[in-house]
Amino acid sequence: MASSDPSKRTRPGPWPPAPESAAMPPSSWAKRTGFRPKFSGESNATDSGQITALPTPTPPAPAPAPAQAQAQAKPRQPDANLDLEAGRPRPGPTSNGEAVVARDRAKEKEKEKEQTPPVRKRRDSDGGKTPAANGQAAAGEGSRRAARNEEAAVVDVLPQSVMDDDGFVARHSHMKYELRDTPGLVPIGLYGVQHFLSILGSLILIPLVIVPAMGGTYEDTANVVSTVLFVSGVTTLLHTSFGSRLPLIQGPSFVYLAPALAIINSPEFLGLTGNNFKHIMKELQGAIIIGSAFQAFLGYSGLMTLLLRLINPVVVSPTIAAVGLSFYSYGFPRVGTCIEIGVVQILLVVMFSLYLRKISVLGHRVFLIYAVPLGLFITWAAAFLLTEAGAYSYKGCDPNIPASNMVSDHCRKHVSRMKNCRVDTSHAFRSAPWFRFPYPLQWGTPVFNWKMALVMCVVSIISSVDSVGSYHASSLLVASRPPTPGVLSRGIGLEGLTSILAGLWGTGTGSTTLTENVHTIAVTKMGSRRAVELGACVMIVLSLIGKVGGFIASIPEVMVAALLCFMWAMLTALGLSNLRYSEAGSSRNIIIVGLSLFFSLSIPAYFQQYGISPNSNLSVPSYFQPYIVASHGPIHTKSGWLNYALNTLLSLHMVIAFLVAVVLDNTVPGSPQERGVYVWSEPEAARREPAVFKDYGLPFRVGKFFRWVKWVGL
Repeated sequence: MASSDPSKRTRPGPWPPAPESAAMPPSSWAKRTGFRPKFSGESNATDSGQITALPTPTPPAPAPAPAQAQAQAKPRQPDANLDLEAGRPRPGPTSNGEAVVARDRAKEKEKEKEQTPPVRKRRDSDGGKTPAANGQAAAGEGSRRAARNEEAAVVDVLPQSVMDDDGFVARHSHMKYELRDTPGLVPIGLYGVQHFLSILGSLILIPLVIVPAMGGTYEDTANVVSTVLFVSGVTTLLHTSFGSRLPLIQGPSFVYLAPALAIINSPEFLGLTGNNFKHIMKELQGAIIIGSAFQAFLGYSGLMTLLLRLINPVVVSPTIAAVGLSFYSYGFPRVGTCIEIGVVQILLVVMFSLYLRKISVLGHRVFLIYAVPLGLFITWAAAFLLTEAGAYSYKGCDPNIPASNMVSDHCRKHVSRMKNCRVDTSHAFRSAPWFRFPYPLQWGTPVFNWKMALVMCVVSIISSVDSVGSYHASSLLVASRPPTPGVLSRGIGLEGLTSILAGLWGTGTGSTTLTENVHTIAVTKMGSRRAVELGACVMIVLSLIGKVGGFIASIPEVMVAALLCFMWAMLTALGLSNLRYSEAGSSRNIIIVGLSLFFSLSIPAYFQQYGISPNSNLSVPSYFQPYIVASHGPIHTKSGWLNYALNTLLSLHMVIAFLVAVVLDNTVPGSPQERGVYVWSEPEAARREPAVFKDYGLPFRVGKFFRWVKWVGL
């Protein structure tokens, strides 16, 4: 930890390290954001320019006079006139003795500077190449800082780091590959595939939940899974090229799962006969397209920059945490349908991710990175062997016959185990084609229903809030500085456009930044944009192989529920981890987060249980009961679509958490440092810094078309 006192800074080379101070006052945006090492575990990382001027060794100064020594020995008091940009106190009125000391020091520094020029080192994330323009600009900036700080130019350090799961500082200087690194085709190829495999659960689990809920077959599930992989690869390439340009994977977010289930269980769909899947999917597509168009307008119109003023870590944390907590009624109740398979699945993932997380194989934490795929493969293989051995086959019983039509009590007793424990690949893997190309409107022409579209428009705002937190956290790991508000608006706008593509292709949910991606970057230490792009190309190729979707569709629902228990718990923790950017111990923040989380569970419970008698026969399974509130909610007006929209929205946990948090955080007084207000890079400063321009600038000179639109560029 570097000291804020120039005379006590650690010097490289032959100079002995100086004693550490209590805390370093962060500079510029980090200061205003409230990134304090003693509160959040943050530590300092290199500055955006990544230039360090090493001071040359100088002979020791003569012993100071008693008056001067007494002046130097006085403890430095915090200055109210702290220059946030320069990271030092502004000059103010001082005593005569202090003025003499300061003048003598300035003369000595000028003589030293004339005798020996400062040695500069550059470390650029492009691999060490130093353009002349960048070096000249940095040299000028370094000389100005030298004059300000009254010593050799040493760039301000920004606490752009977070603590990894083992307590080590995970900053971008410790990353194996940073944002613009291109070490070679083979390394980035391996890391890119690893990146997608590590979040495989986020990509495939949502289709495995919503397709059976729509009445789809194994073949429908396989086709939707292939479509999700294809759209995820395409939208990730678009986002890394023309969006925020951060190495963030786009895919079906859990933010869209609850509203999708609410639409699937709408009253008008309960009495459908025939192919329910295609009819409901077309309704979902229409709602997603309209909601995504609203999100695109929110980003590209510049309204997102206004909304950013209301979004802070105290708002993001409970909102994202509520997404994970909202599915508790689906998680373990589904695991209990085949307890021996579901519990083993959970225990394996927990053992790999926690107890074996420090074990490295060839320098990689295999068990931590691949906890979900490894646990899924082992449990699936065990369930497959048990199925083939006849452990879940009962004489004279057919699992495809409904329980109501079974005559034998013996079969009726074991029908649940036959349906939930078996891994029957004949329905999915064997029937899936080897090649299948997902194409737009493959389920038919979308149906536009405005009451469902209104729900998706509100959900798109929640999705944008989720992405804001992901942009900020990932930029601290891999980029030189946080993005500008214009870059963020551009990313949100492109997420809206890519969600429109997801609606046209028919994935069942919108496409947005996966929150789990930030955790994957911190664990794998891989932040290369090229690696993520190459991994996206691999996903596109795999999506064309129909057998891949068929294999995934053969995963039993109980294993899906077990994995979701882990994924939703991770999502909850990742949401709450945003509090590290604020003063988490503040009573103000504690009360706001506590109220947001409690009401996000309690208010939707009131809506979900309203008008349902304990002994009523529900037309849907009990684990889908929270999503049929549109038919019995407490709001009854003359407008049917308004009743549907309000009853549905107020039954969604994340919507309540967002409303409570955003109102309290923006009305309860609190300092920006206490609130942890997100401070993004200034556009003018970003344009002057070549490193920032390389991180976020649009390729192929596309940025020239956006020069007139200030809110979607640097």
